Amino acid sequence: MTSPGTLDTTMQQVAAHADYSLLDTLTPDPDATADGDDHDPRQVSSGHYVPVRPTPLPDPALIAHSPGLFAELGLSPELARGSDFLRVFSGDLDAAPAPMRPHGWATGYALSIYGQEYTSQCPFRTGNGYGDGRALSILEGRFRGRRWEMQLKGAGRTPYCRGGDGRAVLRSSVREFLAQEHMHALGVPTSRSLSLVVSTSEAIQRPWYAENSRSTNPDRWVLDPAAISTRVAPSFLRVGQLELFARRARRDEHPRAAAELEQILVHAIEREYRPQIPSELPLADQLLQLTEAFRDRLTRLVSHWIRVGYCQGNFNSDNCAVGGFTLDYGPFGFMELFDPAFQPWTGGGQHFAFFNQAEAAQQNFHMFWKTVRTWTGFDDDQLDALDDLRRGFAEAMHAQLDQMWAAKLGLDSHHPALVRRLLGLMHQTPVDYTILFRSLCGLPTTLAPLQDSFYEPESVDEAAWTDWLRDWHTALDAGARTAEQVAAQMERTNPMYILREWQLVPAYTEAAAGRPGRIHTLQQVMTRPYEVQDKDTRRAFFQRKPLETFGMGGVSHMSCSS
Repeated sequence: MTSPGTLDTTMQQVAAHADYSLLDTLTPDPDATADGDDHDPRQVSSGHYVPVRPTPLPDPALIAHSPGLFAELGLSPELARGSDFLRVFSGDLDAAPAPMRPHGWATGYALSIYGQEYTSQCPFRTGNGYGDGRALSILEGRFRGRRWEMQLKGAGRTPYCRGGDGRAVLRSSVREFLAQEHMHALGVPTSRSLSLVVSTSEAIQRPWYAENSRSTNPDRWVLDPAAISTRVAPSFLRVGQLELFARRARRDEHPRAAAELEQILVHAIEREYRPQIPSELPLADQLLQLTEAFRDRLTRLVSHWIRVGYCQGNFNSDNCAVGGFTLDYGPFGFMELFDPAFQPWTGGGQHFAFFNQAEAAQQNFHMFWKTVRTWTGFDDDQLDALDDLRRGFAEAMHAQLDQMWAAKLGLDSHHPALVRRLLGLMHQTPVDYTILFRSLCGLPTTLAPLQDSFYEPESVDEAAWTDWLRDWHTALDAGARTAEQVAAQMERTNPMYILREWQLVPAYTEAAAGRPGRIHTLQQVMTRPYEVQDKDTRRAFFQRKPLETFGMGGVSHMSCSS
């Protein structure tokens, strides 16, 4: 292992960080193969993971890596230029030096939508075929004092693939690669992006939208390059993953079901919450603290989403990270035209719409609570305390949102009537969410500085907006801070730039044709979202959504095809 302060330049040095807590402390599927040659759909009825070897991309080429994450992990930029790095992170573990394992691992999880458990999406109708169908982890280790897990998305089939090919297209991989690093720069808890690799010879078919399509659902089949993105997180434990073991324990599905539930709960504490939860406490008390800590992280996460205009699109329990960060960038989107019902995914329904994300989080917390409550070691007082945490979720969520709205408006405390009036005006007047709040950072007293945010300037109720600005300044003047301090705080809260879908489309389209330049430009701009940057950047990226793209498939809405 390299000494502190030096950077890893070889895969041998990276491999020296390996520390596989999941593989070493949890239980493998007893029906799994030892070598990871396990790629056909099948039921996985017990165990916490399945060893799987990734399917390498043929003729891989590196499109991008994250300099910021490389630096955090202690990796040299030189590493990304090496052939061994390219081989390993395109799925070829034959190039992984010891002590890296010669196989990765995939995990199963349950599915619940708004607190309702489902098994019908599983081809076996049992729920035992649902899990990581095209994502598998290849390394867990300690880098600069922190534990990280590295997971390939698009690295071929696993037993959970449900008949799919296990691949990801370049389009979705570009979106996820850029979104994760953008969200990190926005200050939103998230999984991270390490690298993005494309095959120069393998292409796969997916349903997608024709150019300028107005169709709700994809209207053609497209052939896109296959790609693998490597995402990094402290763990990839999901609420749905814990939920699977609780379901098995409640139903006593196999002799080790109760033990496997306890194992995964303890592992979740170790991986995500150990610094907050003393290990010397009895396990029942640790689980109570785990539930409270997860509630706090989840409510903060959703308040961040609302702050930056992000909609997860598909916030099922299996897309909800136990660590309380954003996970699985599928049909996500950043809201441009303000709409409380904004939802980019055509299959998501209004229950996952922008302003309903707090309720979706509460339902996911309910499934987390139900999982923890399945453990049989609590006494009556501890069960009452656990139930109080569940009942208190809405209050905790509202408190986080109140703080968020106050921060966006530069206020020392929440002014609910002022916020409601502003949201009402924003709903009546077609307005760009990001541009409006960034423009408010200048503390305007007239409408003129807000003009760039209005999609239909002629529809603006000038008197109502002017009255609101006056009352807002009255509330600001009642605070203890100077105007300069308020403006600076607002600029740290309200981003200048967000990842807009109509700017993503040409980036991944040109990358498919061998021109990744726009990806690199977006990467540079979107990892500094609060900075004004230069005039050309402001002109290109601080602008409203073009009117001709409204209602356009793949821009204003999208299926989950990726």
